[in-house]
Formats: sequence, C-alpha cells, structure tokens
Amino acid sequence: MVQIPIREAKNKLTELARRVEAGETITVTRNGKAVMDLVPATKKGGIDWEAGKAYKKKLGIDSFFGEIPADFDDPLPEDFLITPLPPFRGE
Repeated sequence: MVQIPIREAKNKLTELARRVEAGETITVTRNGKAVMDLVPATKKGGIDWEAGKAYKKKLGIDSFFGEIPADFDDPLPEDFLITPLPPFRGE
C-alpha cells in the first residue's frame, strides 16, 4: 500500500487516479496520519432476479413464492377496513 501526503496528492490527482484505476490502493495522509484511501470504484450491484428464478427452478420450487399481483399495493377496500376483527380465542 502506497502512502502519499495530501499536498502531494492534490498536485498529482490525475496520476493517482490512473494508478487507482489500475487496481492500486493509495492512502492519503495529513501530518503522517491516514485521512483517506483512494480505492478502485466498485460496480453497483443489485438483485439478479433472473438468477434467483433459475436457482429456484433448479431446486424445484419455481413457484414457491408465486408472482406478486399488479394490484398488490393498491389501497384496501373501505368495507375491509371498517369490518371488526373476530374475537381472539387464545388457545
């Protein structure tokens, strides 16, 4: 790992960026103490839905969760909201 003073890093930013792009990690220091690391950017991840479906299919549970209907997050009907719950029978 390379350490470089912040004053020098300011003057060589383009060079440092190229080195970091090549995979190097550079620690920038102020008064001999590390203040930041310059590291290569990572690709933003996310959920690979297709891979998940393929994995579930491989396990034979391809419809385990089913599909989420298009109206899943629609407001509930008013009569549903005002109907009281049945009494609780703690067993």
